[in-house]
Amino acid sequence: MKPDALIVDAGVGNLGNLVRAVERVGGRAEITTDPERVAESRCLLLPGVGAFGPPREAVRGGVEQALRAALSRGAWLLGICVGFQILFEEGEEFGVTDGLGLLPGRVTRLPHTVPVPHIGWNRLHDVADHPLLSGLAEVAGRGRYVYFVHSYAPEGVPEEDQIARCTHGRVFPAVAGRGRVIGTQFHPERSGDAGLRLLSNFLEMARWS
Repeated sequence: MKPDALIVDAGVGNLGNLVRAVERVGGRAEITTDPERVAESRCLLLPGVGAFGPPREAVRGGVEQALRAALSRGAWLLGICVGFQILFEEGEEFGVTDGLGLLPGRVTRLPHTVPVPHIGWNRLHDVADHPLLSGLAEVAGRGRYVYFVHSYAPEGVPEEDQIARCTHGRVFPAVAGRGRVIGTQFHPERSGDAGLRLLSNFLEMARWS
């Protein structure tokens, strides 16, 4: 039986936690580094933690080509944390590194005027009417509070691609996307019921597209 979502192993990330989160919303996820499986998938998750460079290098080559092939065939892709960051054109962490260029913008350091890394719960604001975030405001308790761990964030992202924002030293896109390529700067798998709702929404979007 094919999984509902394929998790691309970029070498860094809480992959087990993400698998369990998908299972909690009734889905089935598998982890892979196999470009053939990636190319054939309709629903892809790209997680990452730490610095921009290692996961970017991990997907360079065969996996990157497979991601692009899957997208050209109608797949959906959700980047998470650093997996979200490498969707953009470039990142400046430890020197400028090219990203996948699937979303416009670049990833830059958060201001020195605030504690970095930005760790913990923070509130989403300027939330767009988008199916990925459907129902988050109704989640009991911290409906729009989600869990972040990062020192860098996207900037220069066109307004129409920003689905939700957050503020830590500066306003940054916490959720951004264009078409079937979407990402979150926060960790849905660590964001309680709000994160589970987001993952459930994404699986539904991919299932019925």
